[in-house]
Amino acid sequence: MKNTLEPSWLDRQQYPFTNRYIQLDAGKMHYVDEGEGETLLFVHGTPTWSFLYRKYIQVLSKNYRCIAIDHIGFGLSEKPADFDGTPQSHSENLSAFIEKLNLTNITLVVHDFGGPIGLSSAIQNHHRIKQIVMFNTWLWETKNNLQAQKVDKVIDSAIGKFMYLWLNVSPKLLIKQGISDKKNLTKEIHAQYIKPFPDRASRLSLWNIGKALVGSSDWYQQQWQNLDVLADKPWLILWGKKDAFITTEYLQKWKQRLPKAVVKEYESGHFLQEEKPTETIEAIRRFMSQGTGKAISG
Repeated sequence: MKNTLEPSWLDRQQYPFTNRYIQLDAGKMHYVDEGEGETLLFVHGTPTWSFLYRKYIQVLSKNYRCIAIDHIGFGLSEKPADFDGTPQSHSENLSAFIEKLNLTNITLVVHDFGGPIGLSSAIQNHHRIKQIVMFNTWLWETKNNLQAQKVDKVIDSAIGKFMYLWLNVSPKLLIKQGISDKKNLTKEIHAQYIKPFPDRASRLSLWNIGKALVGSSDWYQQQWQNLDVLADKPWLILWGKKDAFITTEYLQKWKQRLPKAVVKEYESGHFLQEEKPTETIEAIRRFMSQGTGKAISG
């Protein structure tokens, strides 16, 4: 379903895609669906949306079908007040989306909270998943992580709620903190992450998922324990070594669990999509072409 209504702030030069919508039980989900061929399904975290993958879609849609969703409560998707916004619920939405579009032979691309969201859905739909591309993320318990505990103590407080809902601190501050070289984030690009959340009601999704960093700890661990159904599939791990929160210690845990994964590390912060798009797009292109014999166009 297409919809011609779109916000005036949307930068159509940066994001020149057809806006599509699908009705889920939780609300109306926005997505883009560009190109033809094998499916790449891009799953964002917080406080981003499908805009994060714009450069990937523009390049890779020349050879593949590129689909990128906005989680309910994010980007151009509906922001219903009664949606609990937990990673568990986002994962259920993603599974419903995959089933409604009957997607198969999927290359799943995940980042940040999109990791547990996307990988949980992939575990449930493992027969539909061909391979996984993973940026900085995690999939194990967080309640014993001291840094996560500190963040959770702030977010899950009156001050944290005020900062998230009144000051919109998540996209205003956290995106900047996640960029190691600030010249990689212009004011114009940063605005595309801030403007989807114009008022307090629209920011509930940011606060809810923030609280789930530790609040959903047991659920993350359950997914980690169930990862075996995906472990033997091809994995490409693209990692920003200068990420101050999801650090290289997390990467070491992934390497131990997925010893056959192709791993590429970059001098970048959390958002490689903004700092190292050319290099990581090329890595994905090569990963996609391996074993298929399919040529990739320039």
